[in-house]
Amino acid sequence: MELPFLSSRGKKRDQIVSIDLGGRTTKAVHLQRRGDRFMLVDYSIVDAPIFDKTLSVEILTDHLRNVGRMLGNGKAKPVTLAISVTESLLRQIEAPLMPADDLRLMLKFNSKTYLQQDLSDHVFDCSYIVPKTMDPKAVNSQKHRLMVGAARKQTVDDLAAAVKAAGMIPDQIVPGLIGPINAFEFAEPDAFCKETVALVDLGFKNSFITIADGGELKLNRVVGIGGDRITSGLAETMNISYVEAENIKIGMPMEVQPNLEALISPLGRELRASIDFFEHQNDKAISQVYVSGGATRSEFVLQALQAELMVPCKTWNPARFLQMGLESHKMNEIEQVAPQLTVAIGAATSGF
Repeated sequence: MELPFLSSRGKKRDQIVSIDLGGRTTKAVHLQRRGDRFMLVDYSIVDAPIFDKTLSVEILTDHLRNVGRMLGNGKAKPVTLAISVTESLLRQIEAPLMPADDLRLMLKFNSKTYLQQDLSDHVFDCSYIVPKTMDPKAVNSQKHRLMVGAARKQTVDDLAAAVKAAGMIPDQIVPGLIGPINAFEFAEPDAFCKETVALVDLGFKNSFITIADGGELKLNRVVGIGGDRITSGLAETMNISYVEAENIKIGMPMEVQPNLEALISPLGRELRASIDFFEHQNDKAISQVYVSGGATRSEFVLQALQAELMVPCKTWNPARFLQMGLESHKMNEIEQVAPQLTVAIGAATSGF
C-alpha cells in the first residue's frame, strides 16, 4: 500500500533509507534492491529529541544528519520518512472512482463531508482498496472503498526541507500507520493472504491496531496508550524514577506483576473493543495477533495483552524477508531489535 504525500512517482529505486520518526527513538533502515529481493544493509536506533513543541526544521535537520551518520557516510540516498499518528491521518472512506489528482482536490475542498474535519491546510494521498473477489459489474458502481492519508502541508514542507538540509534526498513521506501492514505482507505472506489477523504496534505515546482479512485491510485504529504511560504509571505507583521503572518493566516484570497488569489492562480493553467491532461486523474471528514495537522486548507485556485480548499474541520479525548485509555485531542483534524496525521497514517497501 502506497500513501506518499511527497513522492517521486514512477522511479524505481535501487536503494532507499527509511526513517521512522518515533516519539522516544528514531528507527532507520537502509535497504538495497538485489534483483527481486531486498537486502538490509544497515539499521540504526537513535534517541529522538523529546520536547513538548513541534520540532523546528533546524533541530530536525541536526537529528536527521546524525541518523545519516549512524547509517554510514556516502552518496546521498533517497529517504522515506514515516511520521507519527499525531502528525498524520489515515482513514477508510467511500468515494467515486476517479483519477488520484481529482481525488486529492475533492478531499481538500470537501474534507468535512468525507473526513468529518476541516483539513483545508492538509495535503492528501489515496489508494483504492481492491477486493480480491470483485463483481466486474461493480467496477463502475458509484462508490469504492479507499484509504486516505493526510498531513498538514506545513509539516510536509518542513520535513522535506530538513531532509534536504541534512544532505539527503526527500523521496516520500508516509503515515507510520501503513508500516506494519506493508512489512507483514512481505514477511508473513501466507498469513497475510490466508488468515484473519490483527497487527498491534506498541508505540511510545500511542499504539495502533490494523486488522487484515485474506489480504484485505479491513480496520485501523489509533489507541492513545503507549509504553510511556505504562512506564510513567509504574514509576508513580512505586515511587521510583522513570528509568528504573523502564528497566523493571523490561527486565524484571514479575517483581511488579499486579502493578503492570493494572497498567496494561486499559490498553488491552481498547484493542479488544476494536477486535470485537470487526468480528461482529464481519462474522469472523481473529486467529492471531502479531505484536511489534519496543515493548515486545518484555514477554510479560505479551502475556498480559493475550490475557486481555483472549487471542494468541506473538511477536514477529519484519526483517524475515530481507537478505542480511549487516556487520557482524548488528547481525547478532537484529532478531532482538527487529520488532522496533517494523514501521521503518514497512515504509521502505513503498519506496521501491
